Amino acid sequence: MAAKATLLDIATKLNITTSTVSRALNDNPRISKATKKAVLKAAKELNYQPNNIAAALRRGKSHLLGVIVPTADRAFFSSVIRGIEEISNKLNYQVIICQSYDDYDKEVETINALTNARVDGIIVSISKKTVNTDHFQKAIDKGIPVILFDRTSEKLNVNQVMIDDYRGAYEVVSHLIDQGCKRIAHFTSPVKISIYKERLRGYVDALENHGIPYDEDLVVESNLQLEDGRISMQKLLDKKISVDAVFSSSDYAAMGAMQILKEKNIKIPEEVALAGFANEPFTSFTDPTLTTVDQLSLDMGHATAEMFFKQLNDSENGHSKVQKTILKPKLIIRQTSLRKKNIK
Repeated sequence: MAAKATLLDIATKLNITTSTVSRALNDNPRISKATKKAVLKAAKELNYQPNNIAAALRRGKSHLLGVIVPTADRAFFSSVIRGIEEISNKLNYQVIICQSYDDYDKEVETINALTNARVDGIIVSISKKTVNTDHFQKAIDKGIPVILFDRTSEKLNVNQVMIDDYRGAYEVVSHLIDQGCKRIAHFTSPVKISIYKERLRGYVDALENHGIPYDEDLVVESNLQLEDGRISMQKLLDKKISVDAVFSSSDYAAMGAMQILKEKNIKIPEEVALAGFANEPFTSFTDPTLTTVDQLSLDMGHATAEMFFKQLNDSENGHSKVQKTILKPKLIIRQTSLRKKNIK
């Protein structure tokens, strides 16, 4: 493999100093247009690639923003990433997208890699398996801003952007109750990160405030994937637990429940109403269409990126202050929960 071209190679080719080459590449006004043109031409001929890390050390800014998501192939996270990039690219920042795959060790490894790459900040939705947050604190201690979104942690004194998961759950369960449902099952996660804790709390409070007693037999824990939803629904049927609605913390698990109900010829929503959470694209195409809660993913991406750049600006001016932005979710009512006309 041929050695990478350097500033010295360009300088030698043109018989000028490396500092002149550097200034020309950075469009320094003290360098003549003729010299800049010659340097750019030589750089292209030699296939010169700038060392971004070295440049970052010189400038004090890399104009790189690291983003860590559990997985990029979910509509929610891909939409958040789009929102972050829309804001970042306008400000000449490049976004490095990384996935933790909900693996703690992978998350630690990724934080270290982004720190070594001299990113100017890290935006992250933490892994389901993350309990120890020391790796984030190490990045913060090195002067790298860390902003959390969606899945957050109270252990870190950092800026955060999230939706009001409690309110979203409360509203959807209240809607199911308004439709005549009284035995509402809840699919949740055994890993009680903030979003699932808040959705469970919203479920419990909605029942209580409508005079419906909480029944722990109606709460089923799983990883909330499609197959988990099938298993959870089947578990309720096998135990002959009376259910007239299911509120799932995940659209995928709600879809799994829908499949089982259809296979058993249980009418939706007449016998069992369904509601999910996230407003995944497929929810508007299911038969019947799925009631869910929109997490405002694009807005969350915009708000998270804006918070990062505000923090960057504030810290440069000595006015850094930790903030928490909570977005209001939107209840999307569709066919799986509209049973009012069927209530006698």
